Amino acid sequence: MRSLKYFGLLLCVFSVAAMAAGNKLVIREVRRVTFHTAVHVGPNVLQPGEYVVRHAMDGENHMMTFEPVTGKGKEVVKVKCTLVPLSEKADSSHTVFQTTAANERVLQELVFAGDTAKHVF
Repeated sequence: MRSLKYFGLLLCVFSVAAMAAGNKLVIREVRRVTFHTAVHVGPNVLQPGEYVVRHAMDGENHMMTFEPVTGKGKEVVKVKCTLVPLSEKADSSHTVFQTTAANERVLQELVFAGDTAKHVF
């Protein structure tokens, strides 16, 4: 009888662990993105070019940093983002922009191939 209780407890622990693993978001920490025109990201403006993008945690906040690939010493931009789960892994990388009345592009979302969540700004 005692071994049946331990078996039941062990089964519950494995079930909870399996459910938690199934809900885990797949996000690679370092990616690259290229902007062909100037882009507003939060309060910052990124100039055209290629950027190394890093996803990190700052306390409980999700943060994205954009570091220019060329031109060492250029400013690294850090902005807060929200992770929104996708229904399945993204097949391709893409960006979503909003265009203002002044014809400026504002980054709204970043989706990277293979991730199971998108970054919303």
